Amino acid sequence: MADSLPSINFGFDDLRDRMARFTERFDIFIAKGRKQVLEERNRFRINVAELQEDQRLKTKEIENLAHKSSSHAQIVDKEAAETAEMHAAITSITQQRDARAQHRDRIRTDIAAVRKQIAQRLSAQQHYAKALDEQAQLNTPELDFWQTYLCMRIEGTGTVDRLRFVFTHVDEKDWEREVCFDLDTEKKDYRVASIKPKVDADQVERRVERLNSNRDLGQFLKGMRDLLTTAVK
Repeated sequence: MADSLPSINFGFDDLRDRMARFTERFDIFIAKGRKQVLEERNRFRINVAELQEDQRLKTKEIENLAHKSSSHAQIVDKEAAETAEMHAAITSITQQRDARAQHRDRIRTDIAAVRKQIAQRLSAQQHYAKALDEQAQLNTPELDFWQTYLCMRIEGTGTVDRLRFVFTHVDEKDWEREVCFDLDTEKKDYRVASIKPKVDADQVERRVERLNSNRDLGQFLKGMRDLLTTAVK
C-alpha cells in the first residue's frame, strides 16, 4: 500500500538554493554598504581634517592680518604725529619769517626816516654854515675891533659848535688874569654853556636872550665883559 502512494515534491532544494543566493546577495549588499560607509566616514574624516587645517590656516592668516593691521595703524599714527609736528614746525617757521619780515620792514622804515632826518640836518647845517661864512665875512672887521677893544681872544673848546671867549685886563691888580665863558652855537638860539668866574645866572640869561633876539654879538661880548669884570671886583 505504501508502494502505491504518490511521491510529493515540496521544493526544499529549490528553496534552499534561492535562500543561499539571497543570503549571498545580502552579504554582498552588506559588504558594499559597510565598504561605502567606511569610505564615506574616511572621506568625512579627511574633509574634517582638511577643514580643520584650513580653519587653522585661516586663523593664522587672520592673526597675521590683524598684526599687520595693528602695525599699519601704528605706522599711520606715527606718520600722522610726524605730519602734525611738521605742520607745527612749518607754522612756527612761517610766523618767525613773517615777524622777521615785519621787523626788517620797520628797520627799513626807521633807516629811511633817519636818512631823511640826516639829510635835512645836513642841508640845514650847510645853509647855516653858508650863513655863518657870509656873516663872518661881514663881521671880521668888527670882530677884530672888539677883540682889540675888549682885550679878548677866541679859542676852540674841543666841542663842535662851541666857542670860548677869553678876556684879560679885567683885574686892576693883575692885568694878565683871564676870565672866560663858552658859547654854544649848535642851535638857532645860543646859550652860555659855562662861565668862569661864577656870575649871576639871571643876568647872563638876559644878555643871551638879547643876543638871540638882535644877533648883536659885539654888544653881547661887551655886556659879558662888564659882567665878568664886576664879578672879579
